[in-house]
Amino acid sequence: MMAGTVVIHAIGAAYWFDYLVFRAKHRALSNQSLHLSRGILSTAVVLLMLHIVEVLLWALVYVLLPGRAGLNNYLEAVYFSMVTLTTLGYGDITLSARWQLLAGMEAMVGVLVFGLTTAILFAVIQQSWKIRHHPHNVTTQSSDRNGK
Repeated sequence: MMAGTVVIHAIGAAYWFDYLVFRAKHRALSNQSLHLSRGILSTAVVLLMLHIVEVLLWALVYVLLPGRAGLNNYLEAVYFSMVTLTTLGYGDITLSARWQLLAGMEAMVGVLVFGLTTAILFAVIQQSWKIRHHPHNVTTQSSDRNGK
């Protein structure tokens, strides 16, 4: 499940980043600059949706475990997963003793995917800035990487 969470996040982010680069290149070629706040906001929303999907999948795993890992229902599992993935860790709900290590693993992967989210947002801000202030350089660099 840890690897699955990272894969979901990485693939989702990569597809989104490719879409943004395509959109930005298209606008740069037509002498239009990428609107910074729109690209950043849409990226944040997409990454947030990826986090929600990951939380829902972890919650599903918890309720599918024998005895639901000590959780009463799916909603409680979603709450527990959200608190765990974000490393908030209220401690008001805990897993049964035999599954507690799994919560630690979810927290570790949460640190990783939120770090990845931060890096991706930074990259989008950086690319948006380059496209807005130096559109001719970004178009040339993109073409060079694709061998054109």
